[in-house]
Amino acid sequence: MRSGVIAKKLGMTRLFMEDGRQVPVTVLHMENVQVVAQRTGEKDGYSAVQLGAGEAKAKRVTQAMRGHFAAANVAPKRKIAEFRVSPENLIEVGEEITADHYFAGQYVDVAGTSIGKGFAGAMKRHNFGGLRASHGVSVSHRSHGSTGQCQDPGKVFKGKKMAGHMGAERVTVQNLSIVRTDVEQGLILVSGAVPGHKGGWVEIFDAVKTERPEDAPFPAGLRAGAASAAEEEAVPADEAAPEAPDTAGDNDEKKE
Repeated sequence: MRSGVIAKKLGMTRLFMEDGRQVPVTVLHMENVQVVAQRTGEKDGYSAVQLGAGEAKAKRVTQAMRGHFAAANVAPKRKIAEFRVSPENLIEVGEEITADHYFAGQYVDVAGTSIGKGFAGAMKRHNFGGLRASHGVSVSHRSHGSTGQCQDPGKVFKGKKMAGHMGAERVTVQNLSIVRTDVEQGLILVSGAVPGHKGGWVEIFDAVKTERPEDAPFPAGLRAGAASAAEEEAVPADEAAPEAPDTAGDNDEKKE
């Protein structure tokens, strides 16, 4: 099990694929996602990494959290979330996770806080059909009907589907396909809709109902790892360049 990431929902758009299909996608932005702390089995009883994303002004952060960020040598973050990981997939504090943590074609689960709808009736909240719209109903067409019983038990059970507060709760959408990623801009384009409003924070996980691809980066797609890989690719290219032969000595021998 490897870490997920924190991203900000920017909105929805569509992509035109090479085969002519148009795919609706949600644009998610990874904004300076760094490891703030570790949770180990020896110290905390479980293995996890605490990630932070976004930027926050120091004056808007509590003194305790300022000390927490200072201990990790990380700038104050706007959003913090914890992800369970296997002990071998722990990430060093201060490392930055990039968008190449995922790749096109991979399936992920996205969790976020749904848009609040306020106080909603039974028809909107629970998709009730309502009462008859013609004869026999007097100004109660959208009511939820009877809720209680007779003398026994004579009460309304908890959990009864009735009118009440709707939305503003944690929702997880599973098996969303990643259509495209942009490492330079930190963008992840996910097919379909994602819970939450524009500008809201979401958490992205590897899909639990599908197998994780074998070529997924472990323990994560790190910016330091990408930089070292680029350097390794550049060094062999320099070594492969042929050296110019020294022909000065040959010309002198021919003159003699």
